Amino acid sequence: MNVDLLSHPAEEVAPKLLGCVLTCKTPEGTVSIAITETEAYSGTADPASHAYRGRTARNATMFGPAGHLYVYRSHGLHWCANVVTGTDGIASGVLIRAGRVIEGEDLARKRRGAKVDSPRLARGPGNVGQALGITAEHNGADLLAGTSVMLSEGEPVPAALIRVGPRVGVSKAHDWQHRFYLAGDPTVSAYRLSPRAKPSAGA
Repeated sequence: MNVDLLSHPAEEVAPKLLGCVLTCKTPEGTVSIAITETEAYSGTADPASHAYRGRTARNATMFGPAGHLYVYRSHGLHWCANVVTGTDGIASGVLIRAGRVIEGEDLARKRRGAKVDSPRLARGPGNVGQALGITAEHNGADLLAGTSVMLSEGEPVPAALIRVGPRVGVSKAHDWQHRFYLAGDPTVSAYRLSPRAKPSAGA
């Protein structure tokens, strides 16, 4: 994976990450997913982004450089993984919403639950983090350095399979067409409109 691929606005990078492989190595073992669903968040220009109101200790990783992992906790429960993109100093990131487990399925199922079927192991951003074993300690990790968390190129995805739509579950800028996913893939999460969502202007 070349950092040049990631050094562009999130909405340009997000569809290109479909089919790429995200891997996490822990003392328990290794789990890898082929990415099937992403969402772009455009920093201070995006009301739904954690960086909308500027840099804080929590979101500092989002401001670059590209190719690092931004990890945050959702609803106090789940760790979510984002690939930092764009220009250093300007917040931009792509949330990994779903993937297909291609390595370490037994370990992913141990983490997610014995009764969870294969398509649901990494369906939804919190489940991605849980299946991979991503935690706060991975925040800021260099995804291109070959360390414990890695992003690599996978099988090319035909453009005809890529679909675009509004982001899931956000209340602000919910209608921005910044969600990208593989048509018909059973690992892709269902669309859900936030009950607090209001019409908005934007991309």
